[in-house]
Amino acid sequence: MANRHLSRSIVLQTLFEWDFSSKNSKEIIEIFKRNLREFAPGHGDFSFMVNLLNGILEKQKDIDLIIEKAAPDWPIDKISIIDRNILRIGLFELLFSDRGEVPPKVAINEAIELSKAFGGETSSKFVNGVLGAVYKELGEPGKEETSKDKRKAQMPANVPIQYLGGAVVYARDKKDIYLALVHDVFGHWTLSKGKIEQNEDIKTGTVREIKEELGLDIVIKEKLGENEYPTYHPEKGKIKKHVTYFLAESKFVEITPEAKGGLDDAKWFKLADIIDLNFYNDILPLITKAINILLKK
Repeated sequence: MANRHLSRSIVLQTLFEWDFSSKNSKEIIEIFKRNLREFAPGHGDFSFMVNLLNGILEKQKDIDLIIEKAAPDWPIDKISIIDRNILRIGLFELLFSDRGEVPPKVAINEAIELSKAFGGETSSKFVNGVLGAVYKELGEPGKEETSKDKRKAQMPANVPIQYLGGAVVYARDKKDIYLALVHDVFGHWTLSKGKIEQNEDIKTGTVREIKEELGLDIVIKEKLGENEYPTYHPEKGKIKKHVTYFLAESKFVEITPEAKGGLDDAKWFKLADIIDLNFYNDILPLITKAINILLKK
C-alpha cells in the first residue's frame, strides 16, 4: 500500500507540472521519468504508474466533465491545479480501474490522503465531497438515503444555502405533449435548473436559467415542489442547495442546449416515452406530478 501511495504521489506531481506548464501529452512521459529519478529512484511499481498516467490522459475529457457535474459551481479551470489533478487520479481509479485491484473506498481514501499531503486547507473536504457524490451516483450503498428529512438531519444548521430554480418544461404539438429533459454525464435524464442570483425573484431567475440552458422561452404555470441536497465548494466547504421546481410551458421548438460541463444532451420526449428513462429518485416524483397535472388539463 505504501508503494502504491508513493506511485500515486509521483503521478500527481507529474500531472501538476504538466498541467501548470500547459505541456502536451508527448512531453509528460519525460516529466514522469524525471520525477521518478528524483523522488523514487529504484521504485519498482513502474507499470502501475504508467498505466495510471496514460489512463488519466486518455479519459481526461470524460473525467473533467464528471468533475464539473459533481461541482457545478466550480468550472474545471477554476479548481486549483493540485485539486483537479487529485480528482483526476481519484475518479480514474473509481470509474475506470479494476475494482478487484483498487476497490472504490481505496480510490477515494487514497485521493483524500493526497489532498491532505499536497493540497490546501479545504482540499480534503472538497475532494471527499466530489468523489463521494460520484460514488453514490454509481449506485453504491447510501444512494437511496436522499430524502429531504435525512439530508436536513445530516447538514449543520449554519451551512450556507444556495438557491436554484428549475422546471418540468412541457410543450404541445397537435395532440401530443412533450417534456424537455437534459441528460447528464452520470447517465440520468433530469430537469433543467440553474442558480438564482442575489435579490432575483425565483420565478424570474428560473425563466432566465431555462432560456440559457435550453434556449426555450417558458411561461411558469405552477409550483411543483422543492428539493435540497448537500454539495461542496473548494473554498466554502460544505454548502446546501435548495431547488424550487415549477411546471412551465414552452412552444414546441428546437432545443439549443448550452455548452455546459456535466450535461451532454437535451431532448423533447413524448409522455409515453418517459417511462423508459433513467431518472434520479428525487426528480421522478416531480415529473410524475407534472404528468398528472398535464393529463387532467
